Amino acid sequence: MKRTEVDVADALSAVFAALADPTRRDIVARLTVADATVTALAEPYDVSVQAVSKHLKVLEDAGVVRRSRDGRHRPVHLDAEVFDLMTAWIERYRRQAEERYRRLDDVLASLPDDVAPTPPAARPSQRGADT
Repeated sequence: MKRTEVDVADALSAVFAALADPTRRDIVARLTVADATVTALAEPYDVSVQAVSKHLKVLEDAGVVRRSRDGRHRPVHLDAEVFDLMTAWIERYRRQAEERYRRLDDVLASLPDDVAPTPPAARPSQRGADT
């Protein structure tokens, strides 16, 4: 099923909101190294396992992570597809910004180098305003 622009915008909003929290960003960074259980993810933080579980729920609702069942263990995995969505969105605007800078570079390159700028006080529109 193809995503609509509204679906993509909603997904991006959820992902960026989920990643706005530094603890959740750290959890994502740790999950890039390896899958982990909630207990393992909670170890370095001075918060309860339940608090980390709430963070994971936000990440899961945004599509950043997913949980699976492996016997008694419930490892948490990153979902790389959401990063593809974010990368495509960021890349689109990066390309647009680069194109604007390229056009500005072209305009600046077309200007003659030997023309000195006119000082602000010498501009005719300002002289008339003083009198």
